[in-house]
Amino acid sequence: MTASEAANATDPTASAFPQWFAGSEYMHRVARAIAQYGPIARTTLAQLLGLSQGALSRITSDLIYAGVIEELPGDSVARGPLPQGFAPKDSGERRGRPQTALALRANARTFVGVKVHGTSAIAAAVNAHGEVVSDRHELTFADRSPQRVTDVVARLSDECRADVAARALPEPTAIGVAIGGHVRDDATVTFAPFLRWNQDVPLAAMVADAAGLPCTVYNDVDSLLLDASWFGPGVGLEAFAVVTIGVGIGYSLAVHGEPVDYPDKSYGLLGHVLVDPEGPRCASGHIGCAQCLTDASLANQYSQMIGRACTFDEFVADARAGRPQAEQLVDQTCFRLGALISMVANIAMPSRVMVAGESAFLAKMSIDAVRDGINRYRHSQAAPVRFTVVDHDWQLWAKAAASRAISRYIG
Repeated sequence: MTASEAANATDPTASAFPQWFAGSEYMHRVARAIAQYGPIARTTLAQLLGLSQGALSRITSDLIYAGVIEELPGDSVARGPLPQGFAPKDSGERRGRPQTALALRANARTFVGVKVHGTSAIAAAVNAHGEVVSDRHELTFADRSPQRVTDVVARLSDECRADVAARALPEPTAIGVAIGGHVRDDATVTFAPFLRWNQDVPLAAMVADAAGLPCTVYNDVDSLLLDASWFGPGVGLEAFAVVTIGVGIGYSLAVHGEPVDYPDKSYGLLGHVLVDPEGPRCASGHIGCAQCLTDASLANQYSQMIGRACTFDEFVADARAGRPQAEQLVDQTCFRLGALISMVANIAMPSRVMVAGESAFLAKMSIDAVRDGINRYRHSQAAPVRFTVVDHDWQLWAKAAASRAISRYIG
């Protein structure tokens, strides 16, 4: 246990969230760079961070001694992706000598991540590389009160801790909780529509007290974004955006691997951006806003098309069965999604957009319509918009909550 951890061991609250080691700003910068881009050669890392070989050698020696990173044979591991536009210069200083790569010690620490929905929560434990090292754990709850949610998160944490112990891995260091809504200071939920919370809830402190582990709380889309920026398709990109569709519409943007901070961004603001001037009216009275991509809106639109009430699942089943009205709505929805992606690309200018969420699979059902929607609102000479559609799994969102905790723990 480092001095930083020892100082915080007696106080499991979010305000005392531990760090892996006590060190200088440069020491933390080196550790974060290794976490994102490792395994990475020392010469490349020094160039990336603008450090001399001597300074970097001293810092990495301290990190190795502290048990944070390790040296791996350079010719036996796949190197991590490097930042976009960065080209390491060849150095002859070590030519002819065995090369090594630096990486975080994957199993030196574990973390618990929990994704909380409106009536259920799912959890997973991960190692320091953001890799899942536990079984899948899920609990449902009818009572959405803060105390009941806290109890559920604590129970899920206990189940993950049991898995970690059974695999002879270290006791989890902290818990990361992801929630749909607005979170202040990584600790207090101020608005969570799916939980019907519209008041301040000190969830991090409540979970820390119930589970006996430090806890931080994050917006779920921000967590997904950071996980992809550190351990997924967003690694190394100058700017990377996530758009989610499903029960709601989500959006977040990262620059150089870090989510762009904006006080009001967790209120679902992208959900009311115009995507089709002839689209349906949302509950707030907007015509053709991005709310037309939500499950409830799609169920309503399809019900009107076929002349009877139906659910979102029935619409999807009909689309997969090839029913013309359902296929038509899928195409229309994907075109509107493409328009939304194009708008994000035109304004935020990310290198890639990741489409996620429980209904992201719709994009794969009519990918050409998505591209048509993008091109409709994109200049003909502009570069094509790079986008990725990820398969939905709530465990990924739980893992993402743990990844946020990892990023804070490294400092």
